[in-house]
Amino acid sequence: MSNQSLHFSSETETSMNAVLISASASRYEGDWSSIPHSHTFTELFYVREGKGSFLIESQIFPIEKDDLIIVNPHLSHTEISNGISPLSYFTVGVDGISFSFNDHRDFQIFNCRKKQADLLFYFNAIFQELDKKAEGYESICMHLLEILTLQLKRLTDSAFEVISSQHPSRACAAVKRYLDSSYSESITLDDLAVFSHLNKYYLSHEFTKYYGISPISYLNRKRIEVCKELLENSDYGISDIAHQAGFSSQSYLSQSFRKYCGMSAGAYRKLIKQNKKQTVSHSDTQSAKKESGVSL
Repeated sequence: MSNQSLHFSSETETSMNAVLISASASRYEGDWSSIPHSHTFTELFYVREGKGSFLIESQIFPIEKDDLIIVNPHLSHTEISNGISPLSYFTVGVDGISFSFNDHRDFQIFNCRKKQADLLFYFNAIFQELDKKAEGYESICMHLLEILTLQLKRLTDSAFEVISSQHPSRACAAVKRYLDSSYSESITLDDLAVFSHLNKYYLSHEFTKYYGISPISYLNRKRIEVCKELLENSDYGISDIAHQAGFSSQSYLSQSFRKYCGMSAGAYRKLIKQNKKQTVSHSDTQSAKKESGVSL
């Protein structure tokens, strides 16, 4: 395996508190085995050439040229190269930020073929600085990283937010992923303590420290988000929605929904339907005016 890498001092930060921890350009040459691993920082993995697979936790995803994989901290992952078309790729390790995706996963895979030139410009610029190591190259690399990160929001089709973050412990990150995927189950703080092998008071303190919210409050907020999605896009009754979102009863859903949203679930659904009708009505009016030659 050919590899070119650079490790940076953690003292120089960009204006968004991102710290460039490492950067490497690698090509698979059949002389090493992929081993699942995780990092305490976020990793950007860009496929320059070749095909293969990317293992994230227990899931395997096919990857190919111009795929960009973003992996948040503490996720076990590795690349698996195709023997016929071996992988060549960039990796960049970024501390101090993580990515919040709309689907609440801690990773995302984008195909950036249409924007290849834009992305490669910034990756190549980082590695040119790596090669030359001229005065101030670390600072330049980190500012290029900031531009690259902001450009990703423009270049990818899936919306996400870049958030400054302290790094949660591996246990807290695992608890968050568990809550994101198992919100419909009956979960107590004692259950989370058993799951994480931590004292429940220590777990609550550490989770709140890193995420700004207690684990049970995070669980309730997640359930409310699921309820809002179902209220907006399904015809399920409130009782069914409460069950699907993990609330023990319709009354508990009503109490929690009013607390978080300032209105009842029924009122929220009615408001959403009214807004949709107004949007459709406005769109129909505009179309009718255009057809009749009326200038808007």
